[in-house]
Amino acid sequence: MERYDDDALVLSTVDYGEADRLVTLLTREHGKLTAFAAGARKSKRRFAGALEPFMRLRVHIVETRGSTVRLDTTDIVAGYYAAREDLSLIARALYAVELCRELTRDHEPQPELFFLLENYLRRLDAKEAGPTSLLAFELSALAHAGLMPRFDACSLCGGEPGERPRFDQAHGGAVCEPCSVRAREAVLIPAALLSGLRALQEGERTPLPADLRARARGLLNVFIAHHLGRRLKSVDFMAQVGLD
Repeated sequence: MERYDDDALVLSTVDYGEADRLVTLLTREHGKLTAFAAGARKSKRRFAGALEPFMRLRVHIVETRGSTVRLDTTDIVAGYYAAREDLSLIARALYAVELCRELTRDHEPQPELFFLLENYLRRLDAKEAGPTSLLAFELSALAHAGLMPRFDACSLCGGEPGERPRFDQAHGGAVCEPCSVRAREAVLIPAALLSGLRALQEGERTPLPADLRARARGLLNVFIAHHLGRRLKSVDFMAQVGLD
């Protein structure tokens, strides 16, 4: 059996049996792993406080038969404890880790996504991440997953989106008015929203006004749900705590 150490972020956990836990990790070198943590719910010494969503760990992994690995030991590198004291920050962090979990496949290294998520959690913990930063994180995560929506041109003809652009999740982004007849699910959006999202994709970090931020949040929710086949659970939690 192969053994190795790796850096990891906890994406989610599920209780298993009476004492064990299945932990989904995003590791720096080995991608997403489902790890079996024997006795995790009873042993306070082996995994003390480590197996919680968005913890940053150094883990010792033992490969087993099948796709699940065994989590042998963990060391907490960062708990992002300041972010855990604020409900709005918790909601953003849980959304970020759920998105990364759903965008990745098991055992496929995604070092860029690992560092993207780690940096975002660090910024949340330092209270340096404004509301628009979540949109920027999503767009970057989608780009790493090969699902980046197009905002710079019409997704169908490649021409200018025009003054009355549409957005259609099925066709991958913006749709110009002439092409909208071929995109039955396309919805009319403000041109300012399209340019704002394009600027975020290109690396600008100018905060969007609250109304455009809320519209952007809705567009990306629909786009992500379409490509994943389901709505992320943390979307509803963000709505409950009043986040756009």
